[in-house]
Amino acid sequence: MVATITPSNLADLHRHGGKLMLIDVRTPAEFGEVHVDFARNMPLDRLDAREIAALGGDGPVYFVCKSGGRSQKACEKLLAAGIQNVISVEGGTAACEAAGIPVVRGRKVMSLERQVRIAAGALVAIGAALAAFGPDPTWQRIGAGLAGFIGCGLVFAGITDTCGMGMLIARMPWNQTCRSATTCSR
Repeated sequence: MVATITPSNLADLHRHGGKLMLIDVRTPAEFGEVHVDFARNMPLDRLDAREIAALGGDGPVYFVCKSGGRSQKACEKLLAAGIQNVISVEGGTAACEAAGIPVVRGRKVMSLERQVRIAAGALVAIGAALAAFGPDPTWQRIGAGLAGFIGCGLVFAGITDTCGMGMLIARMPWNQTCRSATTCSR
């Protein structure tokens, strides 16, 4: 079971001068848009248990993302690697801001979830168009197969809460650029 902390409790720890290691596991582009001012960016797909162990020292390592899902996955990954002192921040960055934790704002970017919806929708539309209007039966079968494959992928993502398309899109170059005045790690 993953330990959690409320943003208000995290804000109290920060206000009282406690040394906090807060890692934001979103993409560099998402981090650059808005992040807690004392957070360090380390995308979920690049988390390294040895590096986290070295960063944490004796204290806990806190993880934050947009809404709590990826920070939960980060904690699960590290618990499986034998690192026990990991805590997920409930509600993500917006909840932290609402709790009075200072944030840094950069340029607005399109969310990863929105990018996945656009890509999946476009692939299904292309598949359906090929299936209906393809120049020959081979192209029509390819279109139907593409639409069916993406549909099955979406069902799998919903059931398992794991999105292969999201992981792929997170690695795209436009999601690797930090667009804020602060530096993103890596």
